[in-house]
Amino acid sequence: METEIPAILRARQSLLPDERFTFHSSRMRMTHVTPEQLKAMDADSDRCAVELSDARVDVLGYACLVAIMSMGLGYHRTARERLHLRTAENGGPAPVVTSAGALVHGLHTLGAKKIVLLAPYMRPLTRTVVDYLGHEGIEVLDHQALEIPDNLDVAAHDPARLPGLARALEYAEADAVVLSACVQMPSLTAIEEAEQLLGKPVVSAAVCTAHQMLRALDLDAVAPGAGHLLSGAYAQAPPPR
Repeated sequence: METEIPAILRARQSLLPDERFTFHSSRMRMTHVTPEQLKAMDADSDRCAVELSDARVDVLGYACLVAIMSMGLGYHRTARERLHLRTAENGGPAPVVTSAGALVHGLHTLGAKKIVLLAPYMRPLTRTVVDYLGHEGIEVLDHQALEIPDNLDVAAHDPARLPGLARALEYAEADAVVLSACVQMPSLTAIEEAEQLLGKPVVSAAVCTAHQMLRALDLDAVAPGAGHLLSGAYAQAPPPR
């Protein structure tokens, strides 16, 4: 999130040279992607929302997809409302976009009912993601869990490997491909290559988050180099309610 979202926003400057963003972050601690650490991480999200609202930011992004999804079906709505309330209580009300909710909404925006996905998580957590999306009306036809337990190793995974890994999935009947169901695993530089290779719309959790953050700011959701969702075709798609 701390690299790909700013990269997407910087790329917008080729289209909108007078537009500028500032980026602020607050960290919830996690070193190993386990259910226990994810639960503790989510419990720390209220503190982060309050800290960021001190800066009177215009939108907040919650940057862990599986932390949200592991807390129960539909939890992205609960987290979004709770964290927005924390910002309002601190005098800096701001909309909140969770990467989990953004992936769901981004796929619905594309009209994708059947997908395939790649995730860095261990198999049980990847199954949690598959089940969560299924509950939201998105069928996962095929997926691969890369089983990378250490969070720093997830960030170090080479995005150039992802198009080939996606090509090995049973994607022929899919409406879209999720190249990274995790904002920690980099994929932005491989999104458009994967679209050309697979002939399908390709998204990631980070791309979907950028799309929803821009719409929450009432800006056209468009940026070059980030795939079909940010191509301009969905620039004025409604944000989630």
